[in-house]
Amino acid sequence: MHGWTGTIVRIDLTEKTFSVEHPSSDIYERFIGGRGMAGHYLMRDGTRAWDDPAMPLLLFTGPLVDTPTPTSGRMCVMSRSPLTGAICDTSVGGRLGTQLKRAGFDGVVIAGKSDAPCGIEIRDGAITFTDAAHLRGKTVSETRAAIGDAGSCAVIGSAAENGVLYASIMVDGHFCSGRGGLGLVMASKNLKYLAVSGTGKTPVADRDEIAAAREEINRLAAASPILLGELGIAHYGTGALYDLMDSRRMMPTDNFRATHFAAAASMNAHAYKTRYATKRTGCTGCAILCKKIGANKEIIPEFETMSHFSALIGNVDPDAVIEANRVCNEAGMDTITAAVTIACHLEITGRSLSPDALIELLNDIAHARGDGAALAMGSHRYAAAQGRPEVSISVKKMELPAYDPRGAYGMALAYAVSTRGACHLRAYPISHELLRKPVATDRFSWSGKARIIKIAEDANATIDSLTACKFLFFAASLEEYARAYCGATGARATAQDLLAAGERIYYTERIMNAANGFSADDDDLPPRFFAEPGTGGGGIAIAPLGRGEFLAARARYYRIRGLDGRGMPTEEKCRELGIEWNG
Repeated sequence: MHGWTGTIVRIDLTEKTFSVEHPSSDIYERFIGGRGMAGHYLMRDGTRAWDDPAMPLLLFTGPLVDTPTPTSGRMCVMSRSPLTGAICDTSVGGRLGTQLKRAGFDGVVIAGKSDAPCGIEIRDGAITFTDAAHLRGKTVSETRAAIGDAGSCAVIGSAAENGVLYASIMVDGHFCSGRGGLGLVMASKNLKYLAVSGTGKTPVADRDEIAAAREEINRLAAASPILLGELGIAHYGTGALYDLMDSRRMMPTDNFRATHFAAAASMNAHAYKTRYATKRTGCTGCAILCKKIGANKEIIPEFETMSHFSALIGNVDPDAVIEANRVCNEAGMDTITAAVTIACHLEITGRSLSPDALIELLNDIAHARGDGAALAMGSHRYAAAQGRPEVSISVKKMELPAYDPRGAYGMALAYAVSTRGACHLRAYPISHELLRKPVATDRFSWSGKARIIKIAEDANATIDSLTACKFLFFAASLEEYARAYCGATGARATAQDLLAAGERIYYTERIMNAANGFSADDDDLPPRFFAEPGTGGGGIAIAPLGRGEFLAARARYYRIRGLDGRGMPTEEKCRELGIEWNG
């Protein structure tokens, strides 16, 4: 094959065995790779409990990984979420996807449960199981140091070992497979780490065609102010969005009770760049290099972490944000869920936190002790236990990222219908509602948003299956990436062909969620957004969302997506997409 290796490895941790299989070319073309292939493999076991040994943890690369295509170093991690009960996938950077591909595998399906803590090491085609009992309780960096030169590493920390429902898998130190608790799935299998190294090369069908696509993509990126402009992501990381969100009165503040942060000017990306003398780094195969590291090797947070550990909880100390991010990375813990859960706790208790108290509380959550034991369950369960369920700002039990939905109606709809819970990346309407890419839309209008969200979900499912980076699509499109895909695989596919595969991939996720009991009742937003206004100013009014208008937009989305009035899959749509229907 070209682009793909044609080989998937299944690992059984119970028996400490593995086997390989070779999917047909039809399966690859229908599901592409990454998120699509992982979902295809998850379908059989997707209704099992997340901690059932038979529930797989899936790590899949895409056909562009280990090729010269821009941002081609990512991979997908997928399973069922301990936090939400829905399917959960994350797109993660670092070197792991590239190393897995060079080792000869498009994906790894890990099932079973080891009788003691263990590690998996893949070196080209050889797979070994190691004793990891001595690594229990060690931080992510301590574990990586103990592993040595075993290759690119996916590691869990104390949060997963202590049952935190939003525990992460950390790749190569600070690349986070962060949402939904996939680290806890890994811990339930007694798997402390996966290390991969490979020396092979991925064969491609037409290297000249990939080079031409690469030139087109890089030219478009160079002309994009949000990517490579002097105030863009390349220079400031995703934190470049901080001032924009605040000025548009969309910055979640005080647990989403306000949408403007008075201290924003001293907590923005420019403040971090000045204070920490940052430099660029990033994923394999990327020219944007959005990750930022300080002169003393401080890991500069992503936008959501930067925002939520400041405005959301009333913190005005950037050093505390840096340290909160470090604690979460070392423990292997999702920063978004941790911050929103703490904000929920502060609202219910009426407390405020000093920087030292914030760090202490995060450590307590990671070790499930004191107040941290209750907060380790996430805001939905914590607020319900306190008799204040409305204070949890979550969808499908997953906490909202740093974009207040009252300021962008497309984002409001995207949060509600997302297959993994409150997720900004399923459709990312911020691209057109605020960044004006590919065209500007009225952020305070529901008009057209149902169709836009559906198409964007399909496109992003495709992007996650190619395992490219969504940021490049502020500039490039599936047209350029279809050319790279054809050059890599030799397939004849247009952008519309890839988009059709994305629709199949997304609909498959809706089928799995429906089988797990999700319906229209779960495609909803917290009541706060329909009852309370945000913080107006600068000529901008942030009104509560209209409940009737939201429900009408959701109903339109269901029709366009091919779901019934309860948001459930239909036999007719499954037939159209060529998906096996089990009722």
